[in-house]
This record gives sequence, structure tokens and C-alpha cells, in this order.
Amino acid sequence: MDLTFWKSRYDQGLAVLEPFWPYIAAAISLSLAIYVTAHVAQNKRDARAAAAWTGLVWLVPVVGAVLYFMLGVNRIQRRARQLTGGLIDSDDGWRVAAEAVPTVPHLQVLSRLVGRLTHLPLTDGNELALLDAPQTYQAMLDAINGASESIYLVTYIFGNDAAGKPLVDALAAAVKRGVKVRVLIDGMGAHYSLPSVVWRLRRSGVPVQRFLYSLAPWRMPYINLRNHRKILIVDRALGFTGGMNIRAGYLHKPARTTDLHARLEGPVVGQLLRSFAADWVFTCGEVLETSYRGPAQVGDVQARGISAGPDADFDKRRLTLLAAIGSAEHRIRIVTPYFVPDLTLMASLQMAILKGVQVQIVIPRKSNLRMVNWASLHALRWLVGEGAELYLSPPPFDHSKVMTVDQHWLMLGSGNWDARSLRLNFEFDLECYSATLTTRVDKVLDRHILLSTRMESEHFRDMAPWRRLRNALSHLMEPYL
Repeated sequence: MDLTFWKSRYDQGLAVLEPFWPYIAAAISLSLAIYVTAHVAQNKRDARAAAAWTGLVWLVPVVGAVLYFMLGVNRIQRRARQLTGGLIDSDDGWRVAAEAVPTVPHLQVLSRLVGRLTHLPLTDGNELALLDAPQTYQAMLDAINGASESIYLVTYIFGNDAAGKPLVDALAAAVKRGVKVRVLIDGMGAHYSLPSVVWRLRRSGVPVQRFLYSLAPWRMPYINLRNHRKILIVDRALGFTGGMNIRAGYLHKPARTTDLHARLEGPVVGQLLRSFAADWVFTCGEVLETSYRGPAQVGDVQARGISAGPDADFDKRRLTLLAAIGSAEHRIRIVTPYFVPDLTLMASLQMAILKGVQVQIVIPRKSNLRMVNWASLHALRWLVGEGAELYLSPPPFDHSKVMTVDQHWLMLGSGNWDARSLRLNFEFDLECYSATLTTRVDKVLDRHILLSTRMESEHFRDMAPWRRLRNALSHLMEPYL
């Protein structure tokens, strides 16, 4: 009888409210739109992203607001402070008494600027070996097998495949011989192969965590913020970083994907270690030892790590790129799989061209992300018109992310030239000052360019109108690519 009574009261209440539902829905929709607009206006630095989110919440009532709360709100800084007491987003970088200074005068300003951005010194005495993907994979496997003290690995994708399984076995063997192993995989990247390699790692006794992961949608407000870094540190003395994920596609013969990675020795490894330790404590709360154990002098490369992300490291990578472009006097070379830069980077490249700097850009002829490729061609159409040289590299798909300036400055890492890498992802790149190293990389790029097809302004003019329209419409999605 109680249930019957309350059901009748409920039905009566609905009957009373029924004439007012349109007004209630309109009030909720209007309140959400006003609140989100105010939040966007106060928290979004990019006016285009702010305009896009504002338009979405007004044109798609309620749904637009829900999407904004899921994808558009950056909660990383707040959660980092909760987990680490503020250490992860404080200016706690260390300096040295006699910091290295680049030998090329016009790059010294760039070094000072990046030092102030990152709060990290330019380290001297480093040795970098640049490796393609199969060489990198074997070198990483050898380093893990030879580890005696610790192994720290963070990656975006760790495939449960022909590349991932031998690495899991090597990590498990390291655990059994007493090595401290910590593996961090991005929460979304862990699902690029099913079943996820996480279960294989756990069954093998390897300590593993997933970065910003949850199966419950209401507990996953960070779905758009991914850890895209690729770092391996062995015994706190040997490091690897670059653009290579752990996937079987790199090892196929012929390879489906190519990449460029760096094997590092020297003090800069301490900065890779610091970046991993920050991600690890953020994920699970465990504080790791971050002191570098290797020699102070191994080679002659001056290098610095650049951690970037939507937290306290926001905009560090974009500002570094802007500074490097502005510092160029002779030549800029960019190799990237995804090229959809924002207007400031486009304008800086245009200014470099007008200044007389040679700008060469190499992207894959066939991309694994079609919309990004179409948007890239629309952006590059304008740069080619200004005088930039655009080269389309043949298969296999080149996933490398490299930039050189004036044959003395090199940037290598995980970051792409798109909104996701510049504003949303957690990335790690190296900047290096070395004529010898940069010349070696430029020779690799020379061979790469010889195999590529140059795309001139007339190629864009001769493109079918529907293709130009497709590219332009894709570029409208630039803030989300």
C-alpha cells in the first residue's frame, strides 16, 4: 500500500509539473550555457578554442556543456597538487654553478630562454646516438637485460605483440634478479592492442600503472589529456627518448612504420629521470630516487629536456618552437608525421621565410590519420605559397619528430606539430646544441628528402576543388586535432 501511495503522489507531481517542463528545460539549458561561457572566457587562453566551445554549448544545449566538462576542463593541476603537495607544479628546477653555454652566439639567447621556461640547466658532456626503430628496440632490450639497479619506462603505446612480449619477458627477468622496475603506460594507449599488455605485465610480476585511467566515464574527466612521452631510464645512468612506441609495426620486414629515437648517456639523463618520477608520483603517489648515477662527462653534446603538458608545463614546448624559429638565420628543417600548427607558429615560420631563412618541411605522403593529413595540406598550402619547401616522404609511414636550426640546434622527442601535442598531451623533447650531432641528423634528412616528392604551389592550384574544400573543412577542426 505504501508503494501505491507514493506512486500516486509521484504521478500527481508529474502532472502538476507537466505544463512547466519546457520552461524548466530551457532554464537548465540557459544556465549551463551561461556558466560554461563564463568558465571558458576565464580559463581558455586560445581565443579560437574558447569561441569553439562557446558556440558548441549554445548550439547544442546540455550535450555541449557535458562534452565541455568531460573534455574541455583541465583538472590536472588540481589533482597534481592533491597527490604531491604542489611539488609537481612548482618551480623547483635545479641550476648548476657553471651552466653550459652554446658556442654559436645567436643561439645563446635561445638557450637562456628555454632555461627560464623549463627551470632546468643546459647540461654539457652528453653523448647521443640516433637510432632507427629496429636498432632502438634492440638497444632497449639489451639495456634492460643488462640492468642491475633500476628500470623506469613510460610510453604511450605498449603493444601486446611481437614487440611487446619480448620486452615484458626482459622486464620480468629483471624483477626476478632484484632490479627495481616501474612501467607507466598511458590509460588510452594501453588499449591499442587487446588484450592489453597491462595484464601480461602484472601476471609476470612487473609493477605497472596506467596514466589517467578509469573504466567509469564519470571518473574519467581526463580522456582528452594523454601521456605521449616515450622515456626509458636504466640504472639512472642510461636513457632513451624520442618518438617510438613499442609496436610490432616497427619490426616487420618491410617495416610499416619508421621512427627516430635517441640513446643517451650523460647528465641530461637526470632530466629524463626527473620527468618520469613526476609522472609516476602523480599516478600512484610513490616517490622515486631522482639522482643521476652516471658519469659527468661522456661526450660533447649540450642537451636539455623539455617536459610539456596541460599542467604547470603548459606552453613550454610551443614557446620553445617559437624561440627556435625566431633564432634561425639560415635554415629550419622540420620532420613530423602531423603538421597542423596554430596561427602563431604559422606566422613565425612565415616571418622566418620573409627574413630569408630556408624552411623545409617533411611529412608522410600517406598518413595514418586522414583528417590530420588533409588539415596539414591546407595549412601547408599557405606556407608553400610564401616560399617554404614541402616534401612528401614515401612509405613506410615516418613517425619521426625532428627539427634542426642552422646546423647547430636539434630538437627530438615525442611532440608533434598539432594542437594535441602543443596543448593537450604530456610530451618530452630534447634540445641539443652540437654542430657534429646536428650535421649527422641533417645528412639523414638529406637522404630522406632525396627520396621524397616536392610539392609546389602549382600542385595545390591543380588540386581538384573538392579536395581543396575537404582540406579546408578538415582544418576547421585544428583546435581538436
